[in-house]
Amino acid sequence: MKQFLLLLFLSISFFGNSQHQDKVDFIRGDVFIEPIPQEKRIDGTVVYEFDILQDIDSVFLDAKNMEFSSVKLNGKKAVFSNNKKIISIKNRFKGGKEYKLKLTYSCVPKQTVYFLGWEDDISGNEQIWTQGQGKYTSHWLPSFDDMNEKVEFDLSFNSHPGKTIEIANGTIKEVKSNHNEGTIVSFDMQNPMSSYLLAFVIGNYNKQELTSTSGVPIENYYYPKDSSRVEPTYRYTKEIFDFMEREIGVPYPWQNYKQVPVHDFLYAGMENTSTTIFSDAYVIDSTAFVDKNYVNVSAHELAHQWFGDLVTEKDSNHHWLHEGFATYYAYLAEKEIFGDDHFYWKLYETLQELQQQVEKGEGQSLLDPKASSLTFYEKGAWALFMLRNEVGDSDFKAAVKNYLKEFQFKNVTVDDFIDETEKVSGKSLKNFRLDWLEAKGLPYEKALSQLAKSAPSIQLLRVIEADFKAAQSDDIDYVGYWDKTNSIHLKKHFLTQYQTSLPEEIYVKAFESDTVPLRQSLLSHRDLPKFIDKEKLEALLEDKSYITKEAVLMRLWQAYPEDRPKYLESTKYVIGLPNKNIRILWLVLAMLSENYKGAETKAYFDELSSYTGQEFSFEIRQNAFFYLNEAFGLNEESLTNLVKATNHHAWQFKKFARNLLDELLEDMDYKARLEKLAIKLNAEESRYLNSKLNE
Repeated sequence: MKQFLLLLFLSISFFGNSQHQDKVDFIRGDVFIEPIPQEKRIDGTVVYEFDILQDIDSVFLDAKNMEFSSVKLNGKKAVFSNNKKIISIKNRFKGGKEYKLKLTYSCVPKQTVYFLGWEDDISGNEQIWTQGQGKYTSHWLPSFDDMNEKVEFDLSFNSHPGKTIEIANGTIKEVKSNHNEGTIVSFDMQNPMSSYLLAFVIGNYNKQELTSTSGVPIENYYYPKDSSRVEPTYRYTKEIFDFMEREIGVPYPWQNYKQVPVHDFLYAGMENTSTTIFSDAYVIDSTAFVDKNYVNVSAHELAHQWFGDLVTEKDSNHHWLHEGFATYYAYLAEKEIFGDDHFYWKLYETLQELQQQVEKGEGQSLLDPKASSLTFYEKGAWALFMLRNEVGDSDFKAAVKNYLKEFQFKNVTVDDFIDETEKVSGKSLKNFRLDWLEAKGLPYEKALSQLAKSAPSIQLLRVIEADFKAAQSDDIDYVGYWDKTNSIHLKKHFLTQYQTSLPEEIYVKAFESDTVPLRQSLLSHRDLPKFIDKEKLEALLEDKSYITKEAVLMRLWQAYPEDRPKYLESTKYVIGLPNKNIRILWLVLAMLSENYKGAETKAYFDELSSYTGQEFSFEIRQNAFFYLNEAFGLNEESLTNLVKATNHHAWQFKKFARNLLDELLEDMDYKARLEKLAIKLNAEESRYLNSKLNE
């Protein structure tokens, strides 16, 4: 009986919450928070203004693991219940009336708010930031997991004196003294948004200020130590912004736009309304720009300000309207910056990935709410590319513009967009819907033919592939095909796909082209020293690419043991990408070189081990763990850091750390060391280790 009553209560609670939209309209949320970083706690107050559309007896908000010290309705103490998932306010709410609900609360979020620098070694760069993707803001603010409830949120902070600043959705409307307790910084939003797009960052930043051609303020934040990296990191920001407004045809819908890098972000970036948070792994110097730049991520998250933030899916069945559109418009922005060939070859590469997925029997519909990222992002972008070709540029752009204006600040379905496109174009999109949205497969040949019509280099590729099928290998004029195109992408395809068949002349031409992507493609060839002499290979150590430098250092070290000291000396001060790719490889090679500074081996090992520490990004730590495990073994310091990493907030790094720990536990020596270590660490740090030891 008790189980039945509990299930009944839960079903009523969740049913009531899911039906909120029909009976209650939340208009505005005035939020004040004070983070207590030493306790990873949020103390807050929120005042909601809402209209009652029908008589009801309860109002629900999602509130995960929160304690409420005060709940007031229209200034009076309210009756409420709190099951640590939902807070329910009991009252005879009358249809047609306005209400104010004031909640004072405290919580220790298990996720969504990340406090870095207090219980780890990231001293001097402490940060607090949020990631509420989907429905997780209710871990730090009583709010709405249902993205159909759109509210104008204004967020304020109690700012304590120091180097840190606050960044949040909207514009700063007021900064005022809070007696002796610091300063209150208040942000203002003018239009509504879904709760999951509410965000903030607190940290030590400077900023670059730009203005779009249309007059929108753009703020690009950076760590004070990274002033020399501002230009390459944010290169083309204004061009991307101006392009998006022109291409989409609808003005940017918010007051300003901000981009903020944070340490160990969970993803590449997140499109919080007016405030993109992204991984500081994209904070780069000019040399790294050719290897790993922020352009695509920047364009993708900016496109979401229209597709996802301005118009928001009703539920995950319509996720294409977010990720497919953001991916497609980001590719268009790259086309504007890097040229047509870049755009079409990106589509070609993703088409091959999608076709491989289909051939494995793993194809997915774009309407499947559980589809993979490859489906939502890449198949979604392809669907728009094909739709645009089907209805024409003019009608496609008009349909997008009408769709955004019709449903601005609302929630949408796939049918809303398709209906608008049919209305504008006068064409039935039944077949398009079947082929691209509903089908698990895709019309591969039709897609490839359309791509070939648009891109001369893809058309030439199809001719070459047909010739290759018909000819004997000795009859193929590789050099003639090579000389027939100026497409770097087609030539790179040549070097990677036909590596074992190409004549020496092709390799010479590729090397002499002075084009970084072609030289990088050469470096994977196992017989490269046969085609490129030692002196030319050594010259690549000065290449304007950290990926090239890393690969060449490895090739030279392997091929010419007698010259290892020379190669190590010439690269000993090179750090590389933000993940320290060259420095970490250098340390490994220096320790493995018998003829290079043997007295420094311990110092090199200690440095490599130090890179497993919490003050470094998880990409650096993962590289260091990998090389230590493969070549030398883990010392006490790195083993301790590995155990702590099994609780890391970034799932991909946590998974890596747990897999490596599982592997080490198979070794009896490591297991004995880990058993001793488990006694020294606190319960939280050793939680995963103890769970494995107790199996």
